[in-house]
Amino acid sequence: MNILVINHYAGSPRHGMEYRHFYLAREWTRLGHRVCIVAASQSHLHSRKPLVSGMMANEEIEGVRYFWLKTPKYEGNGIGRALNMLGFSLMLTPFKSRIAGRFRPDLVIASCPHPFVIYAASRIARASGAKLLFEVRDLWPLTLTELGGIPPGHPFIVMMQKAEDFAYRVSDAIISLMPKAEGYMTRHGMASGKFAYIPNGIDVTEWDGGEAAGALGHIQALSRLKQEGKIIVGFTGSHGFGNALDTLIEAAASLHSYPVAFALVGHGPEKAKLQCRALDMGLKNVTFLPPVPKASVPKLLEAMDILYIGLKKNKSLHGFGISPNKLIDYMMAGKPVIHAVNAGNDMVSDSGCGITVAPEEPEAAAQAVIKMTGMTTDERNIMGSKGKKYVLANHDYRVLARRFFEAAG
Repeated sequence: MNILVINHYAGSPRHGMEYRHFYLAREWTRLGHRVCIVAASQSHLHSRKPLVSGMMANEEIEGVRYFWLKTPKYEGNGIGRALNMLGFSLMLTPFKSRIAGRFRPDLVIASCPHPFVIYAASRIARASGAKLLFEVRDLWPLTLTELGGIPPGHPFIVMMQKAEDFAYRVSDAIISLMPKAEGYMTRHGMASGKFAYIPNGIDVTEWDGGEAAGALGHIQALSRLKQEGKIIVGFTGSHGFGNALDTLIEAAASLHSYPVAFALVGHGPEKAKLQCRALDMGLKNVTFLPPVPKASVPKLLEAMDILYIGLKKNKSLHGFGISPNKLIDYMMAGKPVIHAVNAGNDMVSDSGCGITVAPEEPEAAAQAVIKMTGMTTDERNIMGSKGKKYVLANHDYRVLARRFFEAAG
């Protein structure tokens, strides 16, 4: 089977985030299928940009073919990013015959960081006689109206809503990373029986040993804190507004007399502000560290004792459920998790691998830290092992890759 994936923000081990479709594509190639990923040359998620000298370039990475379409550069979440979105979708149109003709897909997967790609994807599928799957990772434009405060009547929102509704109508199946979103999608035109929940996952082989070199300095810093008798509460990933890390900083302030050290690893738009706040509060128990290569994440998490994830309150969005890569990594690391999230699903409670508390409540987060630090190491290890068992059963990309075929029928 020839599988074409259209994902504006697709990445690779060579270029950085995001990795979902690379891992799925690699599994599909191992099963004997041919896979091509079409993505944009400019993405805020890439740590290394692909080389695109003309309007399109292609390369092969571990058996997966990539078509990179030239798109405009942008910074932040303003008009530049909107133009980048529209630019990618428009670029698909002149190249659709070339891509479809060269590759002749049997299955087209249009992945939705935004829904505009559905128009070209549906034409490619129709011209090729292929099945069309629309993958929804975030609900657009609802995310923009809820988090960005953009009114529903804004022309960009109206355009986006029209594209989303069209996608639900014309696709053969809808892949959702949100387990509770079926009702919303039905209200926007999806026929009964099209919905399939396929969450994010992990590549098990990356956790067989891991690579310590990229995190060696971090591990040494954490080791020194442990030698001082500290229990490490860690956070890894983007320091963004939605991660509500100010809650963790405030929790740390209330625990200055406890043998606990907080380590925040990563970067993001809120990092400088968080560092300034910790400095102004005189916090000696909070350490900020730069990001590490993905290959070193397993070894980094291994050096921590308790892991923290939080999100801003948003019942209308999070009520549909979430599938954060960060949480899946935490659970795979076999560490107990403090989960400051209120969502339609709760993998931490379902697996028994940690404690779920209300989001944006520093005292609740602090009490969870106190409870976990009061446990023995063995007790924490037993709790964490439940998360790893859950992930292996439900989030192995070898399993998830096959579920796409089941959804396609």
